Amino acid sequence: MGAVPTLDEIRTWPATVGVPEAARAIGVSKSYLYDLVKRGEAPVSVLSFGARHRVVTASLVRLLEGA
Repeated sequence: MGAVPTLDEIRTWPATVGVPEAARAIGVSKSYLYDLVKRGEAPVSVLSFGARHRVVTASLVRLLEGA
């Protein structure tokens, strides 16, 4: 697992990122975040395309800012 990105780094990410990147940013395992996504309880906005999921970076930034 890579280093935890800073909020400034996350702000430069593309409009959406994969679940593993988002999980690393919020400090949880990717399997835990995938589970939250499947249950509809993710703390971030998620776009689902069949079995693929993308996390909306702006929602990730809002979460980390505490908004």
